Amino acid sequence: MTKFYFFVFFIVKFTVTQAQPELQMPKVPLNRQLFHVKIDDAQQNIIHLNGNNDSIFKVSTDDGINQQTNQILCTHINNLQAKVELDSTILESDKFIWLRSIENLLTDFGNYYKQKAIKGIALGDLILGYEQAMKLQLRKKSIYPIIAANDMEVGNILLGNVCFKNNVGIKAAKDELVLKLCKKYPQKILKILQDNVEVAFADSLIIVEAYKNQEAFYNYASTTSPLAQKIQAVNEPLVKTIGLLALMNSGRVYFPFLDLLYRKQISLDTLTKLKNDGDGYYKLLVKTEIDYAARMQHGDTPLVKNVLTEKLKAKGIENYIDTINGLHEERSDAVRFKCIEKLTPTELYYLCVLSEREIYTSSYLGVYKRIFEKMATPRADSLLLNVHYDYYKKFLKMASAYNTLTDFLKRMDETEANKMVRNFVTGLETTNTLEDAVDVADSYASIEDKKLQKLIIAQVQQNLDLATANGNKRGQKIYNLLNTIFLSMDSSNKINVSEKLGINPVFKMPIALLKDSNNRIIIQQFFYGDKDGNTVFNAFLSSFRNSNWKIINKPEWVEVKALKGTAVTIYANKPLDELKDLDAQAQEHLGSYLDSLALAPTVVIHRGHSYFVKSTIDQLPSSAKVVLLGSCGGYQSLNEVLKRTTQAQIISSKQVGTGVINQGLINKITDELRNGRDLNWPQLWKGFETQFKGDVKEKFDDYVPPHKNLGAIFIMAYDKVNKVE
Repeated sequence: MTKFYFFVFFIVKFTVTQAQPELQMPKVPLNRQLFHVKIDDAQQNIIHLNGNNDSIFKVSTDDGINQQTNQILCTHINNLQAKVELDSTILESDKFIWLRSIENLLTDFGNYYKQKAIKGIALGDLILGYEQAMKLQLRKKSIYPIIAANDMEVGNILLGNVCFKNNVGIKAAKDELVLKLCKKYPQKILKILQDNVEVAFADSLIIVEAYKNQEAFYNYASTTSPLAQKIQAVNEPLVKTIGLLALMNSGRVYFPFLDLLYRKQISLDTLTKLKNDGDGYYKLLVKTEIDYAARMQHGDTPLVKNVLTEKLKAKGIENYIDTINGLHEERSDAVRFKCIEKLTPTELYYLCVLSEREIYTSSYLGVYKRIFEKMATPRADSLLLNVHYDYYKKFLKMASAYNTLTDFLKRMDETEANKMVRNFVTGLETTNTLEDAVDVADSYASIEDKKLQKLIIAQVQQNLDLATANGNKRGQKIYNLLNTIFLSMDSSNKINVSEKLGINPVFKMPIALLKDSNNRIIIQQFFYGDKDGNTVFNAFLSSFRNSNWKIINKPEWVEVKALKGTAVTIYANKPLDELKDLDAQAQEHLGSYLDSLALAPTVVIHRGHSYFVKSTIDQLPSSAKVVLLGSCGGYQSLNEVLKRTTQAQIISSKQVGTGVINQGLINKITDELRNGRDLNWPQLWKGFETQFKGDVKEKFDDYVPPHKNLGAIFIMAYDKVNKVE
């Protein structure tokens, strides 16, 4: 709690303080003189808390406040000493205790101050509070009013003082400190209650916490602690419902449906019958998610909505996606997709939209296809209406990434499609992350319909105007960047996006940025030890067996060094047995080797299936400036790459990544660098478009070059704008 202690204190109390004369110290018996010396030393220690040569304890930039604080420290403490000696009602034996109490007051303050547990400006309130508490204690009255009137830090020192430990109001005073602690740290109330379960207001706070954070509440209720027992004893509907689930062995299975149980819209018996039925439990999760989405459209957020969605995601992946992904080499779709035969279109929708990172490209395409095959009238707008537009922006983004967006939009009336697209690019400034804005940027890159492109730009510009009129700085940044990026995609607008946004070149990668201080270019490739890994690895080596390159064989990796031109070296781990984790060990050892030689890869290449890409990204060096994700659906991982290296230019595929295309890209890129040329992406891409033929050309068309990775460009630009500010 922020409190400017002295303004209130001056007005109410300081008239008395200023008028209080310093009492004449009586003759102190020899056996108590040392106690007074210790108090005097404690006063001096406080004065010197800011520096040994200080003559005043500075608690503020205001000299008046500093003088008044030090006047209290000197005059009031001296008077407290005198009062102890002069007060005939204090037993001789108790005078020793009171003098030690005053010393402890000052030393405790000094210790708290050094630990930054109390502010210097609280010293005045502490001493005045002690004076008042002393009067009450001597009259055998409660010091609770003093604790209630002061800040928690002052109260902590007072209640820890030897003279107040047996005060008649100690229980109420301690409870008051706990309440102050809860007010100061409202996000830690349950943790505080766990250590203070006997406070008088525990039941009230337990009820408040039950409505605030049900997941944390469940965790505390499921233990055997005194707090859990206290929770079980509270007679309040929501507390009792959570408490009941927390005691059950399968409580976590029921917990996602807490809102329905609390409202008595479903019974435990119903859930018990479905909990071991894979399809049945998943279907109930979907139905509940859809019901919750409808409620949220009207401003009603169900209890533990996020827990339900996470459970829906987990069950979808566990029951279906993992199975479909695991059969990615199965030629029969009937066999591969058998596990989802009983699922409805809306249930398939959630399979897709909640497994963005886990679902393989071919798995997504198979599920997407079955969504509309199972609909009596395969309309996209009907699908979204049925789920109350839940996660529709994410679904559009995924459709864009997997090249199904055009198909999806064609499955609804043009008016509805336009309305949905306008909504898709609106409200991007209202979230706490850039995810929606990046999704919009990525999606735009996949839209070939000129009318749709114009619609998106018009809506972005309208949103920009509105954000400007409302003074919404975040909105202005987001929509201005999107507007510039989208307009730059049309060459007739003649916009140099890198120059306009102040970011590194987008249409090319200057070779100078890839060289280290010794003019070397370090490239690192990640291979994996599955059955395809060796085939791809051998093809890679074969393409570099010529007079321009030298291959050096090491136990766990190879080094491919340029013999002519720029000093380019490719380091590639061998695809050793994945079942024994030897490929992972080789990658780790290669990374350590490069670090030991201070070799920082500026080009990083992922060679492997999509289920290995996370491993590559987790090892991605921050020095990487060009990243080739050669796996299927690598485009889905752009955000993860940019979290590790915000300025990277990324090449990826929206659908199927192939060894032939990847090796063709690698050969051309490395030759350009060896010959000392910048990587001019539009020019290189034009050459690739003529190089690849037939089916290979079809797959190459799904590869996205750096200058068309609009989401990546947006993140780079936004990062730059924030740094400038």
